[in-house]
Amino acid sequence: MTEVGAPREERIRRTLDHLRNDTTDEFAHTTWFEPEEFTDTAVAKRERDLVFGRVPSIVAHGSEIPRAGDFFTLQLPRNNVIVVRQRDGSVKTLVNLCRHRGAMVEKEEKGRCRLFSCPYHRWSYDTDGSLRTITRDNTFGEAERAEMGLISLPTEERHGFIWVIDDADAEIDVASWLGPEMDAVLASYRLESLVTVRGEGFDEPVNWKIMQDAFLDGYHIQYAHPNTAAKHIHTNVLAFDDFGRHCRFIAPRKSIDRWIEEDPGDRSLANHVTETHFLLPNSTLLRQPDHFQLLTFRPHPTNPQRSHMEMRLIVPKVEDTEMTEERWTRLWDKNWEILLAVLHAEDFPLLRDSQVSMASANAGRMILGRNEVANQVFRRGVQELLAQH
Repeated sequence: MTEVGAPREERIRRTLDHLRNDTTDEFAHTTWFEPEEFTDTAVAKRERDLVFGRVPSIVAHGSEIPRAGDFFTLQLPRNNVIVVRQRDGSVKTLVNLCRHRGAMVEKEEKGRCRLFSCPYHRWSYDTDGSLRTITRDNTFGEAERAEMGLISLPTEERHGFIWVIDDADAEIDVASWLGPEMDAVLASYRLESLVTVRGEGFDEPVNWKIMQDAFLDGYHIQYAHPNTAAKHIHTNVLAFDDFGRHCRFIAPRKSIDRWIEEDPGDRSLANHVTETHFLLPNSTLLRQPDHFQLLTFRPHPTNPQRSHMEMRLIVPKVEDTEMTEERWTRLWDKNWEILLAVLHAEDFPLLRDSQVSMASANAGRMILGRNEVANQVFRRGVQELLAQH
């Protein structure tokens, strides 16, 4: 597939020039913002409705529900839902609420079933959400069965991911939302051929935007991660592509340093970089030399000072590698444990403290620098969605 924008090796060499000159790609300007964006309940409601209720966001990789009847449950910003694989191979997202008296239909985090059955009065629903059974219907009275199925949210599977808009009245078109550049970039990775080998979710006392910002930021590595990531990744050096709603950037690993003084010629330097993709509104997809990491961030349904983060390790199937299953499992377990250690020991404590400080009565306005380009794109995109109302 033809590369989108400048060829990857050319963009990698741009990071070499930045390393030589102590520079980085920059945004057009600095941007001021207010702490209330991370604490105010009215702002949070507008984001839930006008961002997550209007545009597609990733909720999982398709490999997590491979067979018909496989499902998982999820709290979205506006709806509690069941995401379930259909008999025809498609995916549906159903609001997890019985249409009789409002009981939660499915309480399990994940599983496989042939139908969903309400624990309160045992009404049952097919996996497509249609009402199958009204218990003791001879005494219940008239009911428009066709109108009493579980409500579905717009859902589409594309590029290996399951995308949902958190509003039943919306229409979904992932390709249109991504735009031609990012849609082509994701298509080139053939993510649908990979599998989620490990995944976990974390409820944190931190606004979702603070969380998302931290994982778009190459400016903090040396200072927040001096003994972990900073030993491997350069700080404040990136080659950036702005696709409007979305963006990507390459950050050089320190293994590239020998080429700062020595001409690499035509050799590939792909193993010496990490490439990050920001997918508005709330996903960071990291392309590593041999796998991908997906980070997603969702606001709490009511509290602006809480959010839910999910992290996934997305890798080639064992049969598509030359590894034994034991070695394959050991490799990804090790990768996962490293990620978790950094997250819990370094990122989360810093971000929790940040949220506490944001609630200060006299916090004062803050500023994004020109070097914080992905953070600038993120904020610009959210503000544009809010302004379109």
